[in-house]
Amino acid sequence: MLNTLAVTAVAAYVLGSVPTGYLVGRARGLDLRQMGSGNIGATNALRVLGRGPGSLVLLVDALKGFLACTVLPYLVRQFLSSGGPTPEPASLVPVVGGTCAVLGHNFTFWLRFKGGKGVATSAGVLAGLLPVAFVIVLGIFLLVLAASRFVSLASLTAAAVLPVVTWVTQRDPLLLSFSLVLAGLVFWRHRANIQRLRAGTEPRIGTKASPTP
Repeated sequence: MLNTLAVTAVAAYVLGSVPTGYLVGRARGLDLRQMGSGNIGATNALRVLGRGPGSLVLLVDALKGFLACTVLPYLVRQFLSSGGPTPEPASLVPVVGGTCAVLGHNFTFWLRFKGGKGVATSAGVLAGLLPVAFVIVLGIFLLVLAASRFVSLASLTAAAVLPVVTWVTQRDPLLLSFSLVLAGLVFWRHRANIQRLRAGTEPRIGTKASPTP
């Protein structure tokens, strides 16, 4: 019998791996990997492609995370229902789906496992699994962004407070562990941004992109 958890994990990874920024850039004759920061995520897409295409990348990347932890687990269960009941805890399947979608976005097999930084996709997962925590963390993100105009600093701050907000609002060890994983991935993917923030060379929002060396 196929394992619901395993199928959800693989399907969510494939869904998250869709390189939205790369595809939108290619549709406009540009390769985001060779422009600006070289990242295919929404921030670099906004800098390189402009507000319209960049907003599309942001929304689709977030939607990948939302669908992976809400609709996808339901579809997998329906698809495998003929195999009988599955032993996996119902709450674990959406968490695994959301986590694998973020991993797929960060390490997409379409581009030799070099993807985005996972902020938008993580936001979509949070909106699906932890809506209260999502609203609080989003508010913190926007406040830091408005005050500093550094998307990276706002993302790192939001990631840092996410486990605390999750525990205060949920008191669930599984969801706390999940939030720690998401936060850890954000910090890991922002290693270069942290170095630039320390050196004072990190570009602020609105800075025009230039070709990557």
